[in-house]
Amino acid sequence: MIDSILHFNRQFVASKGYEPFVTDKYPAKKLAILTCMDTRLTVLLQEALGLRNGDAKIIKNAGGIIPSETDSAIRSLLVAIYELGVNEVMVIHHSTCGACHMSYEHFRPHMLEHGIPESVLTEWEGRGVADWLEGFHDTEASVRRTVAAIVNHPLVPSDVVVRGFIIDSVTGQLTEVL
Repeated sequence: MIDSILHFNRQFVASKGYEPFVTDKYPAKKLAILTCMDTRLTVLLQEALGLRNGDAKIIKNAGGIIPSETDSAIRSLLVAIYELGVNEVMVIHHSTCGACHMSYEHFRPHMLEHGIPESVLTEWEGRGVADWLEGFHDTEASVRRTVAAIVNHPLVPSDVVVRGFIIDSVTGQLTEVL
């Protein structure tokens, strides 16, 4: 698969397919979006929001969550705010998210099947892997927690607007979570 992608990439560059996407590093709408890495949102999210390449910083992870105050998502948001001029943040979770029922207990047997030694899993269990790989069970509550994690983060300035939403994974309809 990677080799076929590399082949396509060479053709894309040679034909100057990139030209419609040329922009700079600053988000034109001064907007950052924290969302899920779900493949259904790859194109749908930007299309449903009317965003073009360069309009927003889009930060993706499993579930679109911030599990700790030093998580890479909050780090990316801080860079977006202080270095790239972002002044509004949208937290966008989605319907039928796989992270809604994600858990270490689910992953553990798969890790063993893939050759991760029991001793490594035991070590990671002592390091809190169960909490780290825990998803959520209520999408609206997860949006509220994620918004609160951003708003209440000591390094996020109070003038940054943060709002939460759920996007329908099929239609793209946004519903605000208050």
